[in-house]
Amino acid sequence: MSIGVGIFLMVVGAVLAFAVRDSWDAVDLTAVGYILMLAGLAGIVLSFYITNRRRRVATNTMDPAVEEEYRVVEEHHRDVKE
Repeated sequence: MSIGVGIFLMVVGAVLAFAVRDSWDAVDLTAVGYILMLAGLAGIVLSFYITNRRRRVATNTMDPAVEEEYRVVEEHHRDVKE
């Protein structure tokens, strides 16, 4: 769920909770509005959490100066006779 869907759910929930005065016998629209607002808020919070979690990138790179200290270079000198 993205931030836009969360905002949409919150707006629809607020309209149902505060602006609609119609009622059905089986459904309480005010309660449905509050539930949609909570679902929208949870969607926004989860979206921020997932986005910030993706931005953290674990790197295993070393500074080039430090890498030179740990690098083992084997040089083989061969005398080539012509």
